[in-house]
Amino acid sequence: MTLNELFATNFSGPTPSPRQLAWHALEFYGFLHFTINTFTGLEWGYGDESPSLFNPTAFDAGQIVSTAAEGGMAGLILTCKHHDGFCLWPSRFTEHSVKHSPWKNGRGDVVRAISEACRAQGLKFGVYLSPWDRNHPEYGRPAYIEYYRNQLRELLTEYGPLFEVWFDGANGGDGYYGGSRETRQIDPRAYYEWETTWSLVRELQPETCIFSDAGPDVRWVGNEHGLAGDPCWGTLDRERFTPGQSDAAALNSGQRDGAHWVPAECDVSIRPGWFYHPEEDARVRSPENLLDLYFQSVGRGASLLLNLPPDQRGQIHAADAAALRGFRQRRERIFARNLAAGAQCAPRAALLLDGRRDTFWQPEGGDQPSELILEFPAPVTFNVAGLREHLPLGQRVERFTLDVDRHGYWQEWAGATAIGNRRLLCGKTVTTARLRLRILEAAASPALSELSLHYDAGLEGE
Repeated sequence: MTLNELFATNFSGPTPSPRQLAWHALEFYGFLHFTINTFTGLEWGYGDESPSLFNPTAFDAGQIVSTAAEGGMAGLILTCKHHDGFCLWPSRFTEHSVKHSPWKNGRGDVVRAISEACRAQGLKFGVYLSPWDRNHPEYGRPAYIEYYRNQLRELLTEYGPLFEVWFDGANGGDGYYGGSRETRQIDPRAYYEWETTWSLVRELQPETCIFSDAGPDVRWVGNEHGLAGDPCWGTLDRERFTPGQSDAAALNSGQRDGAHWVPAECDVSIRPGWFYHPEEDARVRSPENLLDLYFQSVGRGASLLLNLPPDQRGQIHAADAAALRGFRQRRERIFARNLAAGAQCAPRAALLLDGRRDTFWQPEGGDQPSELILEFPAPVTFNVAGLREHLPLGQRVERFTLDVDRHGYWQEWAGATAIGNRRLLCGKTVTTARLRLRILEAAASPALSELSLHYDAGLEGE
């Protein structure tokens, strides 16, 4: 074993599981909020809505998925059942589903259509199943938990591989509940028996990441604005958190000394609401706004889960599709080329510039603080920089700077704390022939897989 290999393995901090590493590689994917609320104008249905209200006029799973793919999304998570209890698949355990809607004469299955369209177009597929059900008569009682797990089993076994199962933190309240029309409160720490439910996912879909406030694989970022903390550590003390009763501030930043790897996911809608409302057609986020969210989510080591709500036709509205395409074009203009490629540096440091995540650079002998200098054949002009840590070895870097050579003197261009899966930094446009990376603090020998420089003309006007 070489000295570098010794330093690489001698680290006691949390590291991602294989399923989490696969999830980290996705970075940007979509939410589909679509149910009876799409036709009632509500965000939270009460549970007494008739299935006859669900009747998309031109449902097109291919159009929904292709819109996501054209926007650069890596997958889609469908709200198979929201709080109103209406099921987008013909569940054998309830009559409150698409099998009693006029759509396709009751023979439709939105979950199957979206899952098959995702497979056909190369996107991952995931499911959302609300634990709160304002329609079911047994909600709040033990019988409902059996019902919930029966439905979860259907989704886990009948729709192919899932990349994520999304468990909301909703914990009861007023509802229809089979006609009783009352308020039902539950103890979120005990009622749902989450550990048993999570074990069902592990049994039936072992490669699937489980999302909730507390993980166990992916955590909520603590807000619905798409904004990760700065820093946003990938670690957390999972036992301190309960779905629906978690400290939003701690979730937003993570815990540097956390005992478990539980990275953050930033959920946000492309519109003010989560479901489609025609009055919001002129209030879709702009490509520039989406780019800002990207830098404050993916660019802080988290993932970006952007909601695209299908309209009453059962398609993504043209305004949403145009914003998503514009967002992809902005990203491609910035990141299509790594301006640092071809720089002269220490031989092993060239692994930072090879475009691969499975190779990485460490300072000689594992030294820290440490530095690396890149020298360019010709001066480069940039205002965006990117770094990645080699995540199989955990999150080690705690403070770093990027410096540029200004007339023979080093000048700090930008600095930050956490790196993690990806760190994107924006700064003043500079032209330089040399760049210096300084690792000022680290929990163990730094292990970095990427360093990139880019130029964004859009920053010039700011």
